[in-house]
Amino acid sequence: MADNLKVLGQLAPSATTDTDLYTVPEDTQTTVSSIAAVNRSGGALTFRVAVRPKGASVENKHYIYYGKSVAANDTVFIIVGITLSDDDVISVYASSGDMSFSIFGVETS
Repeated sequence: MADNLKVLGQLAPSATTDTDLYTVPEDTQTTVSSIAAVNRSGGALTFRVAVRPKGASVENKHYIYYGKSVAANDTVFIIVGITLSDDDVISVYASSGDMSFSIFGVETS
């Protein structure tokens, strides 16, 4: 098995829409090391992060962040060690289209 350290995904989603940030490729295990949520606006915004098992729609039980506030022109760094398997998904939601997300980690296949 080979490890591939990488930027797993980057996204500036539409406002108030659950959007997939990263889906684990087939026959791969992933360890997410960090997620950055960036507020590019002049006012405070909120965001959500959900971790969904393969094939699941977003439900309340999937949220690891919900309504987390980010100050104007600031970044929240989430340092985690989430382990995922084939087709698991991390999705994000932002109160405005002025948020950006990046996710970093290791894919093992």
